[in-house]
Amino acid sequence: MSTSGRVINTALPLRVTEHGGEVAAETFVLVHGYAGSSFTWRKWLPELTRRGRVLTVDLKGFGDAPKPDDDLYAPGDLADLVVALVRELGLWRVTLVGHSLGGGISLLVALRLKDAGEERIGRLVLIGSPAYRQRLPPLVPLSKAPRLGRLLIRAVGAKRAVRMVLRQIVFDAATVSDEQVEAYARPLETPEGVRSAMAVGRSIVPDDLDATASRYPELDLPTLLLWGDQDPVVPLRVGQRLSLDLPRARLVIIERCGHIPPEESPEASFLPLAIFLQETP
Repeated sequence: MSTSGRVINTALPLRVTEHGGEVAAETFVLVHGYAGSSFTWRKWLPELTRRGRVLTVDLKGFGDAPKPDDDLYAPGDLADLVVALVRELGLWRVTLVGHSLGGGISLLVALRLKDAGEERIGRLVLIGSPAYRQRLPPLVPLSKAPRLGRLLIRAVGAKRAVRMVLRQIVFDAATVSDEQVEAYARPLETPEGVRSAMAVGRSIVPDDLDATASRYPELDLPTLLLWGDQDPVVPLRVGQRLSLDLPRARLVIIERCGHIPPEESPEASFLPLAIFLQETP
């Protein structure tokens, strides 16, 4: 389920939706996490669009984006697409916001554009983002055995599987809604959606992750790190380590929150973002 807005035509295998005015002082690019979509940002959008132009991105293979059978689904492949999008749209000094896998991709995007000498990223906002080697989140290990994964999703049902996973990764399982389940399950009800999710999962840990992590101190950008204090997917210690490795990072911890602050605690997570935007014009 895509959020409302104007779809931007692009030759890239992404689904890009524009929200807010065409002429704005600020531009935000929002990148969701594994098995997510632009739906993740629905509770932030009303406030964010008051501050500028917002582009929500469904990554290749997820949400309403194309799902080609080309096996180019590693984080580096997805980061290359976001870099191409920023260049195609002629964006400069954008605020790049990434949740979970989208945060890891955002780090790669920032490094690629830095290497190219292009100041296209003005700020980073990373939410529960993987950045170092860690235990894999639920269902990702199944992608190593795609046939078994497909059979399991088919047997259990996409909605039931998504509900189980969501209840495991949020702080309060009772808050998981039918709307969330239906939005995130819909792409997994197609063979193409399952295949793409498995392809991303198989390569979700890059071979050069350690080398990439050693370069984080090069990213001299204002950076906000938002973390749920009860995040079971990307533990708080990852955010704490990132806050030391990134030269201009600020870590804000959201209490009684799991892995999806924009959905679980939209007001508590947006407030530090609003302060960050005001203090880093």
